[in-house]
Amino acid sequence: MTNNLVEAAAARLLWVRSRMPLLAEVRERFEQTQPFAGHRIGMAMHLEPKTAVLLETLRAGGAEIVATGNHGSTQDDVAAYLRAQGMTIFGARSDSEHEYDAHVWSVVESKPDILLDNGAGLVARLVELGQTDHVVGGTEETTSGRYRLRDELAAHIRFPIIVIDENPLTVINENKHAAGQSVVESFMRVTNVMVSGRRFVVAGYGWCGRGVAQYLRALGGKVAIVEVDEIKALEAALDGYRVATMFDLAGWGEVFITATGHPQVLATDFFEIVADGAMLVNCGHFDWEIDVMALRDLATSSTIIDGAIERIDLPGNRHVTLLADGRMINLAGREPRGNSIDSMDLGFMLQALSLERIATAASTLETGAQPVPDSINREAARRMLAAMKADR
Repeated sequence: MTNNLVEAAAARLLWVRSRMPLLAEVRERFEQTQPFAGHRIGMAMHLEPKTAVLLETLRAGGAEIVATGNHGSTQDDVAAYLRAQGMTIFGARSDSEHEYDAHVWSVVESKPDILLDNGAGLVARLVELGQTDHVVGGTEETTSGRYRLRDELAAHIRFPIIVIDENPLTVINENKHAAGQSVVESFMRVTNVMVSGRRFVVAGYGWCGRGVAQYLRALGGKVAIVEVDEIKALEAALDGYRVATMFDLAGWGEVFITATGHPQVLATDFFEIVADGAMLVNCGHFDWEIDVMALRDLATSSTIIDGAIERIDLPGNRHVTLLADGRMINLAGREPRGNSIDSMDLGFMLQALSLERIATAASTLETGAQPVPDSINREAARRMLAAMKADR
C-alpha cells in the first residue's frame, strides 16, 4: 500500500515540479551553496504536492526536514513520498485533532533551529515550553499566524520571524487571485451547484475576501460583504458590493464564506436566525471562524452527505449545510487542490529565500514578526515577470 502511495505522489509531483520554474532555479542554486547545512527545519504546514516541492528544495540546500501537515489537509500519498525520500514526516489525513496536536509536539520535540510555520503553531508550543534559545528564526505563512505573533506571542519571541503573508507580492498573487480562484473552484466542485444568480455573503474584505468576492461576481454571483473595519467596508462599497452586518444579511444570503482570520465569526446568535438551507464555508487558516461546536450543540440532528458535505438540522424546522467541517474549503474539501501551482511557485520561492536569509544572516534581522525583506520581494517579482513572459 505504501509503495502505491509513493508511486501515485511521484506521478503528481512530476507535473507539479514542471509548473514551478522559480523554485527549480532556487533549488539549483541551493545545491551549490548549501545554505541549510547543519540546520534542522521544522515545518507545520499543509502537506500537498506544492509543499513537497518546497521541502525538496530546502533539503537540496542541506536541511534536515522534520514536518507535519495541518489538521484535515494532509495528503497521504505526499506524506508517504516524502518519508521515502528520507524526511521525517508525521500525520495523516484521517488524524483527529488530538493526533494532529501530538504530531506538532513531535516536530517541536525534535528541536528544529529553523521554523517553517503556518498559524504560529510551532512558535506557540516552543513559547509554552520555554524552549526558544536554540531557534535561529523562521517564517510564518498566514494572516492568522501574523495576528498571533503580533499579539499573544509578541512578548516571548527572541528571534526573527519573516511573515510571508505580510508583503505586497503575496497579498496580490496568493491571497487575492490564488485563494479567490481556489476557494470558488473548490466550492463549486464540492457542492456541484451554480454560482450564477446565487446570493453570497463574504465575511472579511482583506485580500482573501477581496479575491473570493471578485471571482464569485465574475461568475455571476450576487455578493455582499461583512466587514468591521470602516475603511475596508468603504472600499467594498466603492467596489460595488452590498455592505451590511452579518445579522442584516442572515436571511438574505444563500452561502456564507468566512475569510477573516478571527474566531467565531459565525456563532450561535447567527445560527439562530440564518436562512433555512444556507451553506456555511470557511477559507481561513483555522477552523474557528465557524463555531462548529456551537452549531452542533444547537442542532437537532445531522446527516453526513459525503466527506465534505453535512446537513445540520436546527430548531424551527430549518437546516444549514456545513462544508469541509468548517476547515479550509480549498484544502480540506473533497479532492483538495489548494491554491494554483503558479501562485505557490512564487509564494514558496519567497519562503525559500526568506529561510535562506534566516539561515545565513539572521543577525541582520530584527527579532519578532516582520515583513519579507524588500530585496527578496524585488528579486521574486523580477523572476516571476520573466517566468510569465509578461512582455509578450
